[in-house]
Amino acid sequence: MNFQCSSKLALAAALTLTATAIVAQAPSQAPSHLGPVTATSATGLTLTDSKTSTSITVTVPATAKVLVVAPGSTDLKSATAGSLADVAVGDKALVTGSAGDTGNTLTAVRVVLMKGTAIAQTHQAEEAAWAQGSGGIVKSIDSTAGTVVISSGMKSITISTTPHTIVRHYSGDSVRFEDAVLTKLADIRPGDQVRVRGTKSADGASITADEIVAGSFHNYSGLIATIDGSANSITLKDLATKRTVTVAVTPNSDIRRIPLQMATMIAARMKGAASPSTAATAPAPAGAYGGQRAGADLSQMLARLPTETLGGLKVGDAVMIVATSPVADSTKSNAVTVLAGVDPILTAAPTGDMTLSPWSVGSGAPDMSGGPQ
Repeated sequence: MNFQCSSKLALAAALTLTATAIVAQAPSQAPSHLGPVTATSATGLTLTDSKTSTSITVTVPATAKVLVVAPGSTDLKSATAGSLADVAVGDKALVTGSAGDTGNTLTAVRVVLMKGTAIAQTHQAEEAAWAQGSGGIVKSIDSTAGTVVISSGMKSITISTTPHTIVRHYSGDSVRFEDAVLTKLADIRPGDQVRVRGTKSADGASITADEIVAGSFHNYSGLIATIDGSANSITLKDLATKRTVTVAVTPNSDIRRIPLQMATMIAARMKGAASPSTAATAPAPAGAYGGQRAGADLSQMLARLPTETLGGLKVGDAVMIVATSPVADSTKSNAVTVLAGVDPILTAAPTGDMTLSPWSVGSGAPDMSGGPQ
């Protein structure tokens, strides 16, 4: 899952909640539409309804109120008065009024507007906040103290929460952030992978969390044993567990292929980290460091690698996979990421200690696409 896009989803979710709260303040029987503005005119605007994906033509008479709110607002107390001239393509509009002659037209009584420029700025701020945060594997949780200890690379980081910390967890059968649910700290388990945004200590050993996003993911690596095109699944014998696993490839799965030259360079870096000449400078067993560092490098460059399809994979391909945990009534995981072309990397890490992050390490926020941007 590309973590860089997740701030888009987080922002989309926030804007949807904003709109929901503001809709509740509208007259109960008044029809309304919410979505991105796709066109403007001297007398109105056109938007795409977020729920139905239909194009809605809106007439905005001079008597209609136009209010501009900031992304994240949950009421109209801080709204500023605007006009139809303030509406631009790319803005997000919540229009309330009376239905026109057809189901695709509406005459506005009120237009609540979120400016596209403000949304972009909020998005950039969200990405920066996630990038300055941290992530890793959960080692322990103390829900009474409100702390989580994670393993991040070669160090441990203590995450402290407050009553205002937002905690979300991906559902077992989904890789979409919009399906992540609000949860409690006690629901996070050792072995979960988390990302956190908040305020870091000077030494980076602790962070006070504003938001935590957790998921139960598995890393698999090995050679593809079978490909079932009708079931959209692949099987492989995992190098780490020596078990045969089946992974479903869904429309949300991100399949990439790393070029041979790039894979060879990463493998050489791993072997160099494990050599006796460099072992003295490593704070831990060099082989482990090489695998973890290379895993971070791969995760960071993932979005720039060539895309692949299930049809482009073949039996015998070496792959690294990040997948969700199987749901209770299934033995099948859903693939978040499938990275092919990793033969040199697996040769350098034959025991499977080389893993990918479910999110692009250091690239921003969790993948949250969905809803109008």
